[in-house]
Amino acid sequence: MTYLRINEVDLYSEVDGDGDPVLLLHGGFCSLESLRAQSDSLTQHYRVYAFERPGHGRSADIAEDFSYARGLADTIAYLDAHGLESVHVIGYSDGAILGVMLALEHPERVRSLVAISANLDPSAFDTSADHQALLLTPRPPAEADAGGPAVENPDVEKPDVERMHYDRLSPDGPEHADIVLNKLFRLWTTEPHIDPSDLAAITAPTLVVAGDRDSIRPEHSLRIAASIPGAQLCIVPGASHGLLAERPELISTVIREFLP
Repeated sequence: MTYLRINEVDLYSEVDGDGDPVLLLHGGFCSLESLRAQSDSLTQHYRVYAFERPGHGRSADIAEDFSYARGLADTIAYLDAHGLESVHVIGYSDGAILGVMLALEHPERVRSLVAISANLDPSAFDTSADHQALLLTPRPPAEADAGGPAVENPDVEKPDVERMHYDRLSPDGPEHADIVLNKLFRLWTTEPHIDPSDLAAITAPTLVVAGDRDSIRPEHSLRIAASIPGAQLCIVPGASHGLLAERPELISTVIREFLP
């Protein structure tokens, strides 16, 4: 396994394929396994770079709370470590937020942007009582099928699958997962705070993707796309926040057709 020293922390990294550089940014409580279908599809024509942020996948946790500012700093340091001046950016959920921030604050580093299930502020999430109650304790599919609400965690594509990946991959051990989830919950309920009007400054070609049953409300995804000049919008029918796992081939096809 390959690790890079990024901002005083060893972060797991993968590089594969040949062609123009693409950067993959995973979601919260996800590993790179959540983007495996997209990575495999892209490596046929692009050189794909990806890393796991602290407390995710094969990267150990850090003592302090998570923040998008820290995530952005790590992303820039990762690009610098590979000598990448600019890349195509594909981000999912937390990774999509980081992609939007990168395109806003460092436009010269972003050739194009695919933002999958991004949000500009915590108000974008479904705020129903059922959703809030299940935010960190999602019910397995069997319970939902038996009549319970089928609600997705706002940053977990499939709670059971991602928990299994965490248990298998994390150097901190399975028992550390609840600590990471609590830190993520604090992040999701307090950040980010991106003014939609600021998105007009994004110059990179942009594709906004979300599920029509996403825990990010569809009108929020529409607002993101409408606020970015020339942005395209793809709403995936019948898909939730777990759209990467639910419709991997469709998402990969949409991304490939969007990229130059």
